[in-house]
Amino acid sequence: MDIQQKQVIVIGGGMVGAACSAGLGQQGLDVLVIEQKPLPDFDPHSPYDLRISAISASSVQLLQQLNAWQYIEDMRVCPYRSLETWEVDGFSVAFHSHELNLPELGFMVENNVIQRGLWQGFNQHVQSCFAQITHVEKSGQNWQIFLDNGDVYAAPLVIAADGANSQFRQIAGIGLTGWQYRQACLLVTVDTEIPQQDITWQQFFPSGPRAFLPLLEQQACLVWYDSPQRIEQLKGLSKEKLAHEIMLSFPERLGRIQVQACASFELTRRHAQQYFKEGIVLVGDAAHTINPLAGQGVNLGFKDVKALLDVFEQAQKRGEDLTSFAVLNRYQHKRRADNLFMQSGMDIFYKGFKEEIFPLKMLRNLLLFGADKITPLKKQALKYALGL
Repeated sequence: MDIQQKQVIVIGGGMVGAACSAGLGQQGLDVLVIEQKPLPDFDPHSPYDLRISAISASSVQLLQQLNAWQYIEDMRVCPYRSLETWEVDGFSVAFHSHELNLPELGFMVENNVIQRGLWQGFNQHVQSCFAQITHVEKSGQNWQIFLDNGDVYAAPLVIAADGANSQFRQIAGIGLTGWQYRQACLLVTVDTEIPQQDITWQQFFPSGPRAFLPLLEQQACLVWYDSPQRIEQLKGLSKEKLAHEIMLSFPERLGRIQVQACASFELTRRHAQQYFKEGIVLVGDAAHTINPLAGQGVNLGFKDVKALLDVFEQAQKRGEDLTSFAVLNRYQHKRRADNLFMQSGMDIFYKGFKEEIFPLKMLRNLLLFGADKITPLKKQALKYALGL
């Protein structure tokens, strides 16, 4: 049996796994990325894919460093320069890119576009393969990974970027804490009567938020949070009836729309009890999933990548073993508390706006209104959300 030795094997070639692979390759490490599915196609004339991420300014910086942004930008990106949140009209908090002297707060980008751009940025140190993993064995210091195409690879370090139901998190024996939110989310791509905008907004309702993500050429992605039963009922409507329900239920500023496509998913919070064990390191959704109401999911994953790359770069300069407890614990220390803080903050926000008690409703709207007037507080909140 011919075993091909690597320094690092990355499991999962999605956005976070591909970013890890590109960054480790830039550091001169011999990397293999294993992805189950072929790369998604992209046609600039095709409708928008429903899986769209709000990429923050700091995530764009990382993608630039990984030589991926140039390819992403050449495909399809939509900048947004403002962000507004409110419950009751007149009591909102709004953020603008000019408050931080930025040209934009970030970009709305399809996940498949980000993935393709990152793969295009791989250098000669990154080998990729599309295959299913049949089984995994620990042999001395190495993890041996057997593929359905007959190939066998080994490495002392495995980066698990294989998603929320991570196989390698289970192999490492890393436990989870988390819960179901008993709420679902409907994503709807639409054509808008109103010309293309550069603002993303979100209004809170007792049943959950409703949000607007701008896209190019008078298109948008709408996000509707509600009970699983209500979301299932909405998903079963015709496009015309769904458009009618949206115009009845969303803020008037949306205007008239035509539905193009929709899909749904249930909301779950998960957090790994540790981020590494036995040479397996968790990044992105394998380590944590978050309530998506602030659009922080993939941005937190990219923060994981940046932290891991920084830790590995410093470790190599010191001649340290990348699989050592000291090195991997530095990564965990950088990311676990920050991810937990963001998860908890989103939960407080989410639960706080579900309560219909009048004094609480009045208080939270006054807080939103007040936060909008306190410029230093706004700036700090915005910088933290953007990862700056």
